[in-house]
Amino acid sequence: MIYYDNSATTMPDDRVLDTFIKSSKAFFANPSSLHRLGIEADRLLGRASEQVAELAGMPGGKVVFTSGGTEADNLALFGLARGNRSHGSKILVSAIEHPAVLQSIPQLEAEGFEVETIRVGRDGVIDLNDLDRKLTPDTSVVSIMHVNNETGAIQPLDEAGRRIRAKTRAVFHSDTVQSFGKIPVPVSGNGPDAISISAHKIHGIEGSGALILKKRNGLEPILYGGGQQEGLRSGTVPVAHAAALAKAMRLAVEERGLVPYAEWRNDLIRYFGTYGKVMVLGAENNAPHILSVAIRGIKGEIAVNALQEREIYVSTSSACSSRSRKESHVLQAMGVPDEYRHGVIRISFGRMNSSGEIAQFKEAFTSFMETIERV
Repeated sequence: MIYYDNSATTMPDDRVLDTFIKSSKAFFANPSSLHRLGIEADRLLGRASEQVAELAGMPGGKVVFTSGGTEADNLALFGLARGNRSHGSKILVSAIEHPAVLQSIPQLEAEGFEVETIRVGRDGVIDLNDLDRKLTPDTSVVSIMHVNNETGAIQPLDEAGRRIRAKTRAVFHSDTVQSFGKIPVPVSGNGPDAISISAHKIHGIEGSGALILKKRNGLEPILYGGGQQEGLRSGTVPVAHAAALAKAMRLAVEERGLVPYAEWRNDLIRYFGTYGKVMVLGAENNAPHILSVAIRGIKGEIAVNALQEREIYVSTSSACSSRSRKESHVLQAMGVPDEYRHGVIRISFGRMNSSGEIAQFKEAFTSFMETIERV
């Protein structure tokens, strides 16, 4: 089996599973309990929080453990918008954000916020001049993802942050779900004030993630209850999930340079370039672990199914919406031609892939292309 759908989810690392199992058994108590077992669980939770903030490049920052990237994005959008309304009611998001951000817009608008989208070019990278034009003194929140989940396009966070801070008091958030552990996240200097991460994208446990902030930034909760996590996210905190997330992040950071993603990606780009009807999406300086290509005149599902017959697993653009009949908003924003737009497949690497798999993939894809050209 060759699994090239790591941007959808990754296989958990055995070392992370080991941390999760041991923590689940030894620190099962509620960390809010006053007895010794609760205190011990709370101490582990505190250590995990410190490690997560440090690994994210925000030592001493505020960590809010969540159920994953979607909740972290929702908490950032709604929590920061509501908590910073005194700074203004305008919110900017890029046109190629994850649905966790874009699908929040109608509710934000219903609450009286003005939401505008930042255009992207044909390479999938935001138009910084468009960002400049739309920044106004009443902009309170800006959300720009670091790496796009469909194309791998890297957004210029540092430059975006510089422009945001020059014109506004806005809190700058970035969805780094697809970038953390793959490429460095530029949180220092003009980088984002808050980032979202998800464990299952970095060989961690599904159902866990975090919103990490340099400081609280006026964040308000979107969940109410027992007041856990300083009232920012009520609900009993799953200590084992927090410890496993910290472990997954540490492994991702420490082993980031050990897997030759760029080498694999560039090899495939050269290979796809031999086909006149295959278009590589995005720019050459995209993130090294994501490669999306469009095949003219066919549906991406046809390629996905053909490769699956050889036990090679890829996806069509984003797995979050691949079963939907809707066109990808990312491809629309990039202006991908109609004859290519439906034939997109996404190849995404993880730490458990190997160099030998590239040749096997090319052999299978060559066979597929020969088949459809005969039809």
